[in-house]
Order: sequence, then C-alpha cells, then structure tokens
Amino acid sequence: MATRIPAESVGARDLHGLRRADLLEMYRTMLTSRSIDDREESMKRQNTAFFQLSAAGHEAIQVATARHLRPGSDWVYFYYRDRPFALALGVPPLQHFLQSVAADADPSSRGRQMPSHFSDPALRIVSVSSPTGTQYLQAVGTAEGAYRGRRIPGVRDLVRDFEEDEVVVVCSGDGTTSEGEFWEALNTACSLKLPVVFLVEDNGYAISVPVEVQTPGGSISRLVRGFPDLFVVECDGTDLIDAYEKSGAAIRYCREGRGPTLVHAHTVRLRPHSMSDDDRGYRSAAERAEMSLRDPLLRTRSLLIEEGIADEGELDAIETEIAETISEVADQALAYPQPDPATATRWLYSERVDPTSDEFDTEDRPEYEGTREVTMLDLLNRCFADEMERDPRVLCFGQDVADASREEILDEVPGKGGVFKVTLGLQRRFGEHRVFNSPVAEANILGRAYGLAIRGYKPVVEIQFFDYIWPGFHQIRNEIATIRYRSGNGWCAPMVIRAPYGGYLKGGSIYHSQTGASTFAHIPGLRVILPSSAEDAAGLLRTAIRCDDPVIFLEHKHLYRQIHNKGRYPGKEFMIPFGKAKVVRPGADLTVVTCGALVKRSLDAARIAAEHHGIDVEVLDIRSINPLDMERIADSVRKTGRVIVAHEDALSWGIGAEISARIADELFPWLDGPVKRVAAKDVWVAYSPQLEEAILPQVGNVLDAIVELAAY
Repeated sequence: MATRIPAESVGARDLHGLRRADLLEMYRTMLTSRSIDDREESMKRQNTAFFQLSAAGHEAIQVATARHLRPGSDWVYFYYRDRPFALALGVPPLQHFLQSVAADADPSSRGRQMPSHFSDPALRIVSVSSPTGTQYLQAVGTAEGAYRGRRIPGVRDLVRDFEEDEVVVVCSGDGTTSEGEFWEALNTACSLKLPVVFLVEDNGYAISVPVEVQTPGGSISRLVRGFPDLFVVECDGTDLIDAYEKSGAAIRYCREGRGPTLVHAHTVRLRPHSMSDDDRGYRSAAERAEMSLRDPLLRTRSLLIEEGIADEGELDAIETEIAETISEVADQALAYPQPDPATATRWLYSERVDPTSDEFDTEDRPEYEGTREVTMLDLLNRCFADEMERDPRVLCFGQDVADASREEILDEVPGKGGVFKVTLGLQRRFGEHRVFNSPVAEANILGRAYGLAIRGYKPVVEIQFFDYIWPGFHQIRNEIATIRYRSGNGWCAPMVIRAPYGGYLKGGSIYHSQTGASTFAHIPGLRVILPSSAEDAAGLLRTAIRCDDPVIFLEHKHLYRQIHNKGRYPGKEFMIPFGKAKVVRPGADLTVVTCGALVKRSLDAARIAAEHHGIDVEVLDIRSINPLDMERIADSVRKTGRVIVAHEDALSWGIGAEISARIADELFPWLDGPVKRVAAKDVWVAYSPQLEEAILPQVGNVLDAIVELAAY
C-alpha cells in the first residue's frame, strides 16, 4: 500500500468542476503510467526492453493538461517524458510496451524509435524525436497552418482539418528552454498571436545540470514575461488540482484567440534521467528524499481520501488491479516479433509518389511558349508562380522573399522578391499569407516549414545563402529527413528547401561561395538536386514541389543570369524526374561526370580537347545527387572506358569520391585507366579574385585531366 503523506491543507478544496469519476480516472491514468515505468525498468534489466525513460514525478501536470484537450482535434508535440500525457489522450498501454520491445506492430515507429517516443496521426500526436527543443518551432508551424488556412482561399479542404479554436500544446523540460529554438518559437508565436501552449515541465534538472545553471535566475516564467500577448502561468505540477486549474486557464486563453501561453509547471524527477543515468552521482540523499515527498501519486491519493472521493481500501484495490493489468499487457507485448530485417530501409521515402518514375518525365514533351529565351532565374520564377496557381497549399517564405512585408506600400515600391529576385512578384499575385518574410533565423524557417508540412501544406522555403543553412541543419538532419522513417510512415514532411549556393563570383569569399552538397546527400530521406540550365531548373523545381519527400534544391548563384544556360519556358507540365542524368555532349573517348557550374567548364574543356588534341569527350550532367543516375553513368563509362568526375566542392570527401568509388566497385572491368577527380582545393574560397581562381576548378584543370587520362 502506498505511504500516506500529510496534505498541505486539510479540508474541502475547490475542485474546479472535477467530479468523483473525473478524479478517479485521472488517478488511474497516473497509476498506469507509473506501473508501466516500473515494468519497463524490469524488462530493461532482463534485456527484453532496450531503453527506459521514466515519467515518475510528472504525472499530475500531464493528465491535468490532457483533460482540457480534444484528442484528434488539438495537436500535441510531446517530449520523451510524456507517457502519462499519451495515456490520457488515448494511447493504450499495449502501444507503450510494443515500442519498448521494438515490435513491428508498434504503431508509433515500427521498431525504429526508443520507448516513450509516441506518434499517433489520429490523435494528432506528432512523432516525438530525441533532440531537445526542435519541437517548439514545429508546433508553431502547425499552429500557423490553421492561422493561414483561415486566410487562404481554397486551402482548407486540402490540408488536415482544423477547428476554429484548436490549440497546439508543445511540451519540454526546463533544460530545453536554453535552446535557441525555444526563443525563436516564442518570437513567431507572439508575433502572429498563435494558439500555442508552451508546457514547461520544470523538474529542476537537465540530466545532472540544475536549473539555476541552465536559466538565469532559475525561473523561465520570470524571463519570458516581457513577450507581448504571451499569457504566463506558474503552477505546482505535482498538485493535480492546481495543475488542472492553471493549465485550463492557459488553454482557454489560446482557444479565445488571444495568443500563446506558457505554463511553468514545477515537477520532480523521482528517478534518474534514464536507466543509463545514476542520479546518486549528482543529487544528495537528502534532496532525493525531499523530492519523494512531492510524489504526485502520493499527493493525489491523499487528496482523494481527504476530500472523501475514495477510501484507502478502494484505492488499494485500484492499484492492485492496474498492476495486474499492466503485467498482463507487458507479457502480451513480449510475444510480438521485431521487424523483418528486410524492411530496414523502408519508409525513407514516399511509397505513394515516386519522383524518379515516368509519371514525372515529360522532358521529351515540352510545350514551349514563344521563342524568347530567358535566364534560369526567370524560369524558376515562372515555374514557382504556376505551381502556386495550381496548388493553394504551396507556400513561399524565408528571408526577404516577399515583395514588401508592409503591403500598404506595394504600389509605391518595385518589391524585393529575394536577394536574387527569384520570388519577385509572387506576393503581389498570391498575397501575404502565401508569400511572406521570416525572421533572420534559419531554424525558424525550417522548423515552421516542418510544422506546416505535417498539416498537408507544401512549403517552398528559401535559405537566403547556402552558407547560412547551418543553424537550421539540426531541423533538416534530425527532424525533416527522419520523420517518415521514425514514424513508420505515419507522418511525412514534404517540402522544398531552396538555397542559392556556389562560387565563381569574384568577391563571394568564404561566406557566399560554399557548396557542400555532399553533406546533404549523406542524409537518408532527403532528395538533393542541382540544376545547371534554365529549362532543367524549371523541370526539376516542378518535380520537387510535386514530390512527397523533402528536397534540397540547390540553385547556383553564378548560373542565375548566365547567357549560355538560357532557355524557353517549357510549359506548366514540364517535369524532369529525379535521378535522370543528361548527356549534354556525346563522345566516344572519355566521360566527364559533372554538375552545376562545372557543366559549362567541362563543355569548354571538351571542346578544346576535341579541337586541339583530337579527344572526343562525353559530358554527363547528373542533375541530382540523391538519387544518382548510376545507370546512365555506367552506360557512358562502358562506352568510353575512361572517366573523370568534376565538381565544384573541395576534393576530399566530396561527391566525386562517392561516384568514383561506385564506378571502381561496379565498372572496374570496363575501365582503361584510373578514375580521376577534378575539384576545388581543400580550403575555403577566398575573397581575392586571384585566390578564388586558384582555389576553384577551372576549364584548364578539367582539360589537363582529360589530356592526362586520354594518354594513360
């Protein structure tokens, strides 16, 4: 029997409308969570479960908050200590254990995620990930989806349904509020007055780091009170009634459309951070004993007895019943098999839409409009506009992409439309709710895009310069690229991430000349595209927008306004499938596999090689890195027997290394010489034009490699 502790106040309390059945149901949920924790710990010691994260001490605030929500209507972004919350919203105990044992039948992740990483599209529980803080911006993006959906004609029936007064709850521990993405999320939530409830479950520790080391003054709620329209409440998260009252006030504020709220709930973490941690190394025995007195289960039991809700015998019977039930459910879960190893790579990409298929191949059937050739920039803009006209779910945002954030001055100014003008005029045509500027914060752009894509929007976001994509890399690698896989295909976040990249600018220097495409090609779940001509850019962008996967769409700044790669607009249905390389110059003696700005340089080198050395060079533009058209590369190499891989990024660890390795592995019998690479030096691009020319690969470098390899 649980030990009874003295109540802080004896006598009748205001139960805020909670009836006996409500209180007993909440207590049962709290007990169920603790019982699952206990059994999981036992399973971990027996090696039938492989990780364990306890929610002990957090039960009251979670079940209290859940009581105010509408499962399947409101949205929830948990963190990994929210088991009681999941139970209260309707995730049954068996699903908890199926995740513990990594069962194929686990609906949250199909054996791909740790326990307590819940996911349920029907309940609008978005797949939990382990990184701390990424969920804040995603929750803001999901709330923004309803905000914009009410203002965009024709979109409501195409995205996940939303209620007029829905809310989005995003949970975290106190340590996570140290992440910059927490503050970025507050910025946007307050700017747009979005109905986001930031639930901070403050147990005083971020693993071993105490709150006073994490947070200036030791209180996140005191720090954020200056944010406009943010309603801040503080509660005892171990007191069921106080937690119910305060969380209810916060959720009502959001439902009324008044803005976001922050609930600062003081909880206790009664067990180590996880079973991989030992809190005796950093918490004294006296502190652990003091925390145990605030155990929400003991406090709730005392409340029920003192308020005459139930007697000790009745509560003892409930505890016994739940313990027996959980034991039976755990045994059931142990009988489920783990996933078939043959499915290990399943759900990296959409099984519904295949952007490599013939469905996306209309390259041989262009419907040109007129004879005028225009630049890559022009055709990207035209394609973008046509896709926005076709599909109201397509949104465009990023830094400076709008014509003017202050719409009232649009008649007075020409408009910005991005630093390179790719998005010029789109806001004028489609309005401020489909084309809009973001803060100067790359994670903000990408996290919000994730939250919008979850709802069914198709964000096409711009990172103003590829060189500054790195603050958002966390969102790309750990969140956007993994969501389909880690949720067992329960969720997806298709979007297009446009990024102007590359050098050859004479003055671009270190921070406006980066390439780095291989970094993204190394991430499972992403598509990585690099067009080199105007028409290819239009066809590949249309495929990217209609694709059901996240796409990194790299637009070379140097190629935006070049004359040599101009083209005519090939029509509203012109598409090029991903993974389809293009022979831009046929040849018989030697193959150059290339992409981006090196296509033109390779063509120039091939022309000189033919005219002055009698070498007939085939030039192959791969156009996409992931997927890579190895079949067409192989066809060319089998024909010529010699191959060079030429790319703009640094030589070491680049795409040339990967393509060369595949050629050596798969095509060795057809090679008549070594596979050679031409690339930039392993150094940053310098500001001096003379240094830049020496660092980046030039026509002469490609020509030298051709002559040398042909003579082998």
